[in-house]
Amino acid sequence: MIGCMDFTETTLSPIVELRQYTLHPGKRDVLIELFDRAFIESQEELGMTVIGQFRDVDDPDRFVWLRGFPDMTTRAESLQAFYGGPIWKASRDVANATMIDSDNVLLLRPARAGSGFSTDLARRPPRDATGSGLGSVLAAIYSLESGAESALVEHFNRDVLPALTDHGGAVLALFVTEPSVNTFPALPIRENESVFVWFAGLRNDAGDLSFVHDDAPGVIGSPQVLRLVPTARSRLSGTSPACHVLSQQRERHA
Repeated sequence: MIGCMDFTETTLSPIVELRQYTLHPGKRDVLIELFDRAFIESQEELGMTVIGQFRDVDDPDRFVWLRGFPDMTTRAESLQAFYGGPIWKASRDVANATMIDSDNVLLLRPARAGSGFSTDLARRPPRDATGSGLGSVLAAIYSLESGAESALVEHFNRDVLPALTDHGGAVLALFVTEPSVNTFPALPIRENESVFVWFAGLRNDAGDLSFVHDDAPGVIGSPQVLRLVPTARSRLSGTSPACHVLSQQRERHA
């Protein structure tokens, strides 16, 4: 078996929220400017990690971001402190005015030990950074039948990984659903679902992505594929560190 699950170095965040926001037309850059200026350090000072934030290439009104936590208890405490604190209270009206829906949230954990995001992510650019980050990030979300997670990891390694790397992609992380009860119910998550999610970094557009839609065991419907461009201050980018063992395996099989 090859891929991230062979990589045993420390994971950046054992608990990750994948958050997809549907915004009012033309409001994405308004939210991104506010987010990159006011909502990064203010959350990280309270024990959270803002892993990455992105524009969706295929939907101008979708904003996607990733937030990490060391555990579910810290998640509850940190979210309560942030959403009950002065930064959010001062900015929430402006932020909420950009949003139609903010409830499309998946709570995730690494699919295997060490398959989360690398702790070696680059330092975040400063507050005055503008434009976009480097490369692009590809994410695929598979809805699963109960108990199908292991089969999907095997399918990824056998069928998706070779095609992905042939397209110039480097695997950044593999996740499955975190089954814990939502410890901060004021922010809804998608409950009673089982998913498998992978992230890959690309220096350029991947082109044909038909390999993502290959038949896979236990998958319900077609996977959702997100083509994401990092914001100026996103730590995660298309050039972020990938799995070291993956690179070694590709060299051996070249």
